[in-house]
Amino acid sequence: MSSTIEEQIASIALMFIPGIGHIWAKKLVDGMGNAADVFRFRKQLPERLPEVNQRLVEALDCPQAFEHAKLEIEFVKKNHIRCLTLADDDYPSRLRECCDGPVVLFLKGNVNLNALHVINIVGTRKATDYGSQICATFLRDLKQLCPDVLVVSGLAYGIDIHAHRESLANDLSTVAVLAHGLDRIYPYVHRKTAVDMLKNGGLLTEYVSGTNPDAHNFVSRNRIVAGMCDATIVVESAKKGGALITADIAESYHRDCFAFPGRINDAYSLGSNQLIRDNKAALLLSAEGLVKALCWDVMINKTSNVQRNLFLDLSEDECKVVKVLQEKGDLQINSLTVLTEMPINKMNALLFNLEMKGVLRVLVGGIYQLLQ
Repeated sequence: MSSTIEEQIASIALMFIPGIGHIWAKKLVDGMGNAADVFRFRKQLPERLPEVNQRLVEALDCPQAFEHAKLEIEFVKKNHIRCLTLADDDYPSRLRECCDGPVVLFLKGNVNLNALHVINIVGTRKATDYGSQICATFLRDLKQLCPDVLVVSGLAYGIDIHAHRESLANDLSTVAVLAHGLDRIYPYVHRKTAVDMLKNGGLLTEYVSGTNPDAHNFVSRNRIVAGMCDATIVVESAKKGGALITADIAESYHRDCFAFPGRINDAYSLGSNQLIRDNKAALLLSAEGLVKALCWDVMINKTSNVQRNLFLDLSEDECKVVKVLQEKGDLQINSLTVLTEMPINKMNALLFNLEMKGVLRVLVGGIYQLLQ
């Protein structure tokens, strides 16, 4: 399902309302069902959402926000950019479950943001030969083990750009999450790579055209990098840096986080080693290790012969989950939410019920398997 122009304009307009941040914008849309109704029924918001006060209701009476939004829609159309709202099927399903997921995203390129396997690779902007070699070897091997994986990063210097270029070299889809609008590429020296990515990947941002790549935007975009993926992989990181922020966010979203170790005296491995030491990231040594840790090898190689009609008293939604497991084999909950287009809280309840009915079981790594 694609959102209407009205919903796109309303979603963009929310971004221009003073005092409304990511969490409140999403809370309003989730509470009312869509962005258009947030504005249409703004005076009724306190009845629907008790946390809403009169000050917020008055702030939503902002014609200037809609004027800005209409101008952005013109820019989007002119430059063949896709505007994805929370109502769009193509909006990243994993990100939709995050409390601070953007109410609108802008995408240029050719990519499925809801691919079955999605990872991000992040690290220092001052990558060493060790870090760049890890990117090359890891993505080469990952292509052989899981050829449909989508690789996400931030187009920055260092590990980010190595991750994108090695993905392209191995014919893997890759997406860059930007900290500015799609009217520019930053850093400019990565423009050719960005253009190459449009054929098998894309450029994604929550920012409207004209937005500068300010420092705080990079921190904010890290939640998108973490939230739209199954796992975060830190290749090299100093004691402080954006990669560590992304790892922390991934942990807050209950997503898997991995880190490649480095020598104890290497400045650009201190952060990676610290993540492993503090049990904030699992030790990663190879592509095979990642595939096994996420149980993707089970998902890729195993099929099930369970027949849905063997089970009695299954709801329509439960049958839908069983059918997906029949067709795809064993899956993690994130993959099930993507394939069934159900919210994760509902999926949790369905999986619990199916387990109690003896329809499926949970394997190591949070993999759900139909019983024979």
